[in-house]
Amino acid sequence: ARAVDAAALYIYLRDEYPGLHAVLREAIAEAEAAGLVAPGFIVLRRGAGAYICGEESALIESLEGKPGKPRHRPPFVAQKGLFDRPTLVNNVETVYWIPLLWQRGADWFASQGRHGRKGLRSFSVSGRVNKPGVHLAPAGITLQELLVEYCGGMADGHRLLAYLPGGASGGILPASKADIPLDFDTLQPHGCFIGSAAVVVISDQDDLRAVAKNLMAFFADESCGQCTPCRVGTEKMLGLLERDEWDTDQLQRLAQVMQDASICGLGQAAPNPVTSLLRFFPAELAKQGVTLHPPAANMESAS
Repeated sequence: ARAVDAAALYIYLRDEYPGLHAVLREAIAEAEAAGLVAPGFIVLRRGAGAYICGEESALIESLEGKPGKPRHRPPFVAQKGLFDRPTLVNNVETVYWIPLLWQRGADWFASQGRHGRKGLRSFSVSGRVNKPGVHLAPAGITLQELLVEYCGGMADGHRLLAYLPGGASGGILPASKADIPLDFDTLQPHGCFIGSAAVVVISDQDDLRAVAKNLMAFFADESCGQCTPCRVGTEKMLGLLERDEWDTDQLQRLAQVMQDASICGLGQAAPNPVTSLLRFFPAELAKQGVTLHPPAANMESAS
């Protein structure tokens, strides 16, 4: 905030974390008492729990007391953001690294990566692993390395079938692609992205159709409803996934419309899990009772 000569600093915390709210309140009071910041310079606000408020312009709308709905661009928030003033938005992980970079320097941070990548990332790993949780690991680490070195391997009796490299909207990759460096440009050719690095590990005992339906139901519930491609598209796609026979042409067309016409990243990325399953898992879906008609184009083997 001082570096950009900001007039105020706002901390936006989702309503699901009341314990953290108390901690932050105390920390702000301590900083003010120590004279590090002027009283009132740091403003702590609680959100209402909407997933869409992770999108920066929806977050700003929420801070202003409005429904959390993304803004059309331009203008961008750096030009006209909170209360129509130029605004810099950083997520908590970016802020987390600032003290370490200040103390240890950029060279230390850049030396931590793997496979040509630089730096460290916090990987939030869940699913069928022995040690789920947040793991600080080198940027560019592969899923296989992450499992072995940080997560204690797969849970007993489970074999790796698939994984989500970037949370609900980051797509789904098969076990055969567990050697891909987990970074931005490396995942894009496979129709996926790392996002917040929320890695979900799926085993051979999990139902892929149930995974797809659960993710799409989540997006349908969390859509702000502002734009038709997202509001109607998520509900329509969920209905198509409920069927035993998936109309792949209709799913692909619907996915394209959502990606092209949705206002923000939620609607644009919501189809990713479904398009990933059509691309990489036709055989596995067939084993689990799903018929693809016609067979999905550009299919790749998951083995």
